[in-house]
Amino acid sequence: MGGHVGAPHLYMKVSILIPVYNERSTIEEVVRRVLAVELGPGMEREVIVADDGSRDGTREILDRLRGAGVIKVHTSLINLGKGAAVRFALEYTTGDIVLIQDADLELSPEEYPRLLAPIVAGTTEVVYGSRFLQPNPVPFKAVVANRVLTLLTNVLYGARLTDMETAYKVFRTDVIRKLGLRCVGFEFEPEVTARLLRRGVDITEVPISYVPRPRTEGKKIRWYDGVKAIYYLLRYRFTSR
Repeated sequence: MGGHVGAPHLYMKVSILIPVYNERSTIEEVVRRVLAVELGPGMEREVIVADDGSRDGTREILDRLRGAGVIKVHTSLINLGKGAAVRFALEYTTGDIVLIQDADLELSPEEYPRLLAPIVAGTTEVVYGSRFLQPNPVPFKAVVANRVLTLLTNVLYGARLTDMETAYKVFRTDVIRKLGLRCVGFEFEPEVTARLLRRGVDITEVPISYVPRPRTEGKKIRWYDGVKAIYYLLRYRFTSR
């Protein structure tokens, strides 16, 4: 899996995948910022939005953006989950690099150059943006949950991660396509991490900024998603590939 590491890449296409469910208040701003980012010399982008059965007007906003020829959009008739949305979006991907972008405003697209740099330089195949490598206002419950899950990941898979649950994950496209993902919901984070580590793929972390939002503004992840994450980390560690 390490065949691509070592040589810098001067011309690359980045596929930015945005899974979205009921985010009418933020999706247009997110897309605007994603399109405005300067990726660097020789870097091309495509934006692929997977609407996971939104019912709040998000779909109509995406129809308008799609009509303007700005983005590719996959629309699911029912809400399945983040993992399913990412997998659908991957089917439309034509880039060399895949970057996952949530449809809220907790993370900053302006930090794409930092996230992409190690892959473009040829030093790694996967980059995670860590909220814990620089000061950020992460809520206490989120800190505890993340530390438990990240510690479990490190113990089970011999890794040295600081933020397994980060939403900013960047991959060489050929790497993520070989993983055989089956996730449907928020178990995308532990599944993709477990499958990478079991294959011996190194994950490089870079610091990112983070502006958390409360449930009243649409935060969707719940405590039971953490329980599911533990289950999947154990499952992928102790079952066959």
